[in-house]
Amino acid sequence: MWCTQSFAKDDTIGRVGRLHGSVPNLSRYLESRDPSGPRGLPPPDYAHLQRTFWALAQKVHNSLSSVLAALTAEWDRLRDLHQGSELSRMGVSEASAGPRRLHSLSVSSDTTADSFSSLNPEEQEALYMKGRGLTPQLSQSSVLSLADSHTEFFDACEVLLSASSSENEGSEEEESCTSEITTSLSEEVLDLRGAERYQKGACVPGRAAGPPRRRCLPAASGPGADVSLWNILRNNIGKDLSKVSMPVQLNEPLNTLQRLCEELEYSSLLDQASRVADPCERMVYIAAFAVSAYSSTYHRAGCKPFNPVLGETYECERPDRGFRFISEQVSHHPPISACHAESENFIFWQDMKWKNKFWGKSLEIVPVGTVNVSLPRFGDHFEWNKVTSCIHNILSGQRWIEHYGEVLIRNTQDSSCHCKITFCKAKYWSSNVHEVQGAVFSRSGRVLHRLSGKWHEGLYRGSLPGGQCIWKPNSMPPDHERNFGFTQFALELNELTAELKRSLPSTDTRLRPDQRYLEEGNIQAAEAQKRRIEQLQRDRRRVMEENNIVHQARFFRRQTDSSGKEWWVTNNTYWRLRAEPGYGNLDGAVLW
Repeated sequence: MWCTQSFAKDDTIGRVGRLHGSVPNLSRYLESRDPSGPRGLPPPDYAHLQRTFWALAQKVHNSLSSVLAALTAEWDRLRDLHQGSELSRMGVSEASAGPRRLHSLSVSSDTTADSFSSLNPEEQEALYMKGRGLTPQLSQSSVLSLADSHTEFFDACEVLLSASSSENEGSEEEESCTSEITTSLSEEVLDLRGAERYQKGACVPGRAAGPPRRRCLPAASGPGADVSLWNILRNNIGKDLSKVSMPVQLNEPLNTLQRLCEELEYSSLLDQASRVADPCERMVYIAAFAVSAYSSTYHRAGCKPFNPVLGETYECERPDRGFRFISEQVSHHPPISACHAESENFIFWQDMKWKNKFWGKSLEIVPVGTVNVSLPRFGDHFEWNKVTSCIHNILSGQRWIEHYGEVLIRNTQDSSCHCKITFCKAKYWSSNVHEVQGAVFSRSGRVLHRLSGKWHEGLYRGSLPGGQCIWKPNSMPPDHERNFGFTQFALELNELTAELKRSLPSTDTRLRPDQRYLEEGNIQAAEAQKRRIEQLQRDRRRVMEENNIVHQARFFRRQTDSSGKEWWVTNNTYWRLRAEPGYGNLDGAVLW
């Protein structure tokens, strides 16, 4: 901390024994100084300077305390792991080793997922049910993610306050506070890990386990292309970039149609909502599902998905998760993607188009459309909008993404409650980056449930500290940086087996050669195929215009209400045709 020479010599400040103790005395010290302020500042300006400096000092102190608490928790975890290994070598019985092993693994989400699976099924179920019954007492410190604070990327002109921007020396009071945090962590994580075990959907009771899924891509993602993005974008500032062809090196080996399916990674939240009798409680789980759709984008700011061509389709059948999904590119100008998923517990559908604009050093993505979820058990129909996404530092390699705006969730069949969620926009000198805040309101406007968290870390009911975890994202796979930042669910979306290939229509995204070549690391072949596919689409469009032919979507139909609002819904033919006569026996459009 900087200070003037006279400030450092002051004996009042010199008597302070600890760093954090100097902050409360700062205002008292400044009040005793010359009211004219340093360098002759008038009293009003000097008072404003005092208040500003005091506010910043408090924020820095709170952030450093959070870092200390997280580091202390990690140290305790490592110590307990060491003690557990010592006891196992001494031949401690399984009955006494089980609780210690659970406690020693409860602090770290990365190690718990693997170690929890090592317990036998009876142990897993007993511990899971025990964890579901606990009410976690979360502190703001325990929610902080150290990894996140080190992976934020900022321009020189877009400086945000980082929670780990300087070092800290812990005081006795801070140590005592940290000990209280760590003693409650074992109970917190029992509930969190139980929620994660359910949300992964890989071992949902009563559902057949699917075939083994791949754990990585065929080839590691490259460090980035030697492409001058500025040369491409400088003539398109303020324009819609959906009409601008980009080099394949800027893409990830997934398609926009598959990105829509990726929003169902935490579909277990919808399963949970379908089992809750209270309509306001169901709204909480729907809100958590709406937030969870953004979590996978945190590690994906560096690349964009492939744009689907008109008539392209994608299917995803997941018996292990209990749903099946289809999507189709139903319009090219404007580009509109429609999707539909169904389960015994819910129905999910949406049609979405995006407006992309380049503003010099950032790219703004504005979605236009409505997300719908139906819970047949209760006759509910929830609908909500999506928020704006913005990729910063678009011309440099240090890109980072944020989402901002307000999501309004309402049940069209029950007006007893509604939900508002605000995705906070990052501000200068503020640590609220990636924060979400919201509430479930009664018909009269009374707050029933308050929600808070971060869209890439989790959502909690109640004010922090002390909130109950509703949703927490799964840990990232090993070496996810070498796999385009994909989650485990994303790694599985473009997987193609010989058996599946025989069942797919020729328009399915998995059969698209440019995307497949990019996944395999063949950049030159991917670029050549991408240009060929785009030219084929231009040729088809020219022929259709010359012959006054209007494209008809194959698996979706357009509906219009009295106000002229349009939306797309499934025509319920995809799965019937897949079963009989099978897409191998049907003629399909030649898209590539």
